[in-house]
Amino acid sequence: MRSCRSIPLLFFFALTLSSAAQDAGELPAVYEGVGITERLGEFIPMDTRFANADGDSVSIANLVSDGQPVVLNFVYHTCPMLCSILLDQLVEGLQGLDRLPGEDFQVVTVSMASFETADLAQRQKERYLAMLDRPGAESGWHFLTGTEEAVRTLSDAVGFDFKWVDETNEFAHPAALIFLASDGKITRYLHGMHYPANDLDKAIIEASSGNVASVIDRIVLYCYRYDPDSNSYVAHATNIMKLGGLMTLGVLGVLLFVLWRRESHGNAAAMTAHA
Repeated sequence: MRSCRSIPLLFFFALTLSSAAQDAGELPAVYEGVGITERLGEFIPMDTRFANADGDSVSIANLVSDGQPVVLNFVYHTCPMLCSILLDQLVEGLQGLDRLPGEDFQVVTVSMASFETADLAQRQKERYLAMLDRPGAESGWHFLTGTEEAVRTLSDAVGFDFKWVDETNEFAHPAALIFLASDGKITRYLHGMHYPANDLDKAIIEASSGNVASVIDRIVLYCYRYDPDSNSYVAHATNIMKLGGLMTLGVLGVLLFVLWRRESHGNAAAMTAHA
């Protein structure tokens, strides 16, 4: 599997220049209008039509009719580097989950390039499903292509801004996973190209509205919160202390009940012996 270590030095240099420009309050012209505006709590248009890898017309609503959350991402399959790294890292994160695409959640990969075809999407689907190597996942990972209008309608709804660069014949675009509830509500963004399984799991639980979350899952999520600075889920000390306090009270309650029962039985036995 390709890793970030295979990125040419030139790409690192470009990222460094971009980061320095951001610190200075400026971006290179090629990046103007490119980025993500988080729209947490808003809803995507669920009826926008795309073509799936088989060439059939589908909407996002068709893919989540069973109430599962969605992991949405934008790529283009002729991308020379960034998109394949994103998908490689997504596969690595998915491999670390106990949950399975198709059973517990859906993954929707949308091509931002309206010139890409369902045949290309099918080849990419086969490639990444083979890398994932999880039987049954084929029903839960959807590679979609669509018209420019359809792609822009969806990308605008989630605040994903990209553009075509004539000088390089490539798209300039950000990298992120976007998590949706089954009704299309945007619940979380994970930025960048590294998606640890633990963060994926918590974001899926968060988006599920209880549909895939067990009691243990909800307790775990209660003890963690999303930290935008680190772009990950971190321990929530206050909630952990609250949960620890409740557990302590529960243990004390059980202990007092046991002691009360023993004392009651002892008093009853003494009264019986006296009688």
